[in-house]
Amino acid sequence: MSKSQKGPKLKTHRATAGRIKVTGNKKFLRMHVGGNHLRNAKSKQVKRDYGKKHLVPKGVVKLLRRLLPHSL
Repeated sequence: MSKSQKGPKLKTHRATAGRIKVTGNKKFLRMHVGGNHLRNAKSKQVKRDYGKKHLVPKGVVKLLRRLLPHSL
């Protein structure tokens, strides 16, 4: 394309950018949800797992690539 025929800018979805991190191998990581809800009733092991990052399922990756175009 010439300079006069540029498409629209690709913008990052900022809420998603704050929640999702991209690894060096282009995998998406997220934190576990629900960690503070009824925390007293949860075991120590479960509470520890809330602090770890988890891989995003394959079905969501296509959507995340659209929301985070500059992360790839």
